[in-house]
Amino acid sequence: MIGYAIKKLMYGMLVMAGVVLVVFVLFNILPGDPARMTMGQRADVQSLEAVRKEFGLDRSKPMQFVLYVNDLSPVSVLDNDSTTQNKYHYVKLVGFDKKALVLKWPYLRSSYQTKRDVTAILSETVPNTFILALTAMIFATIIGVFLGVLSAVYKDSWIDKAANAFAILGISAPSFFAGIIIAWLFGFVLSDYTGLKMSGSLYSYDPFSGEILTLRNLWLPMITLGLRPLAIIVQLTRSAMLDVLAQDYIRTARAKGLSRNTIIYKHALKNAMNPVITAISGWFASLLAGSFFVEYIFGYNGLGRTTVTALEMSDFPVVMGSILFIAFVFVVINILVDILYAYVDPRVKLA
Repeated sequence: MIGYAIKKLMYGMLVMAGVVLVVFVLFNILPGDPARMTMGQRADVQSLEAVRKEFGLDRSKPMQFVLYVNDLSPVSVLDNDSTTQNKYHYVKLVGFDKKALVLKWPYLRSSYQTKRDVTAILSETVPNTFILALTAMIFATIIGVFLGVLSAVYKDSWIDKAANAFAILGISAPSFFAGIIIAWLFGFVLSDYTGLKMSGSLYSYDPFSGEILTLRNLWLPMITLGLRPLAIIVQLTRSAMLDVLAQDYIRTARAKGLSRNTIIYKHALKNAMNPVITAISGWFASLLAGSFFVEYIFGYNGLGRTTVTALEMSDFPVVMGSILFIAFVFVVINILVDILYAYVDPRVKLA
């Protein structure tokens, strides 16, 4: 098991290395001058050169990549002085005259626009996106499993047909299209009845009370983000339940006189949840990445909105940091799921 886990970790590190390379190349060939975006169109040449030097944009592309990897790497070679220590907050492993081999957290650099650390910017928005993705996944799981069970139990009835139609609609409708329709219908047309707004962040500001948790702003983006996984879960649950309900032990349970609810929810549903759990683990990471346009549509202050806004302003360090974070989440979740599979079923290690 330890060897299998180490193998998966090595694969994960290779994937992250590839993502770093692709992200750096992509955002260093895009048109636009970050220095001019920062200083404005009327900035003089001296000011632009100073900004390029500050962000390391005056160096060659290969050297910029080396320095970027050095910033991201937990083990790096940095200047051995107090200024660098305060910037990177590193722990010195081996010290030399002017350089030191250090241990540190990955440094995502600073925003071109605000000069703030990208890590600090992400730390303010990632929790909001995590809450949105988690609530969307809970909503999709509860409603999806319930509809899937009803669809299987009442196979070929109007309930089954309605659930299948809803699942097909949920899979077919893109999140950004569904978000626009839901925002307009429930946040504008029916706003007087629902009490919901077309946009709003998880926290609102009151001049007297400060930040206030505003959960009602979570409902519409949560439903929008959860529609696609909900539709998938309905179909998976229905298919798995139909297979389980046709097994011999279910017929035996019926012959023993067990109640219908006991057979369905205690025996059948428990054994039908394996593919659903697999889908949930994969979809949660996808929701973190898929929240970009949903957050932008609803004005929800999360990772997606921050990334789109940064991209519009050519604030590439923020965009690159967001993409790397999402990739890291995908890699970690996939590694954990693979290790869990190998623990539950040792045959996976032999495949």
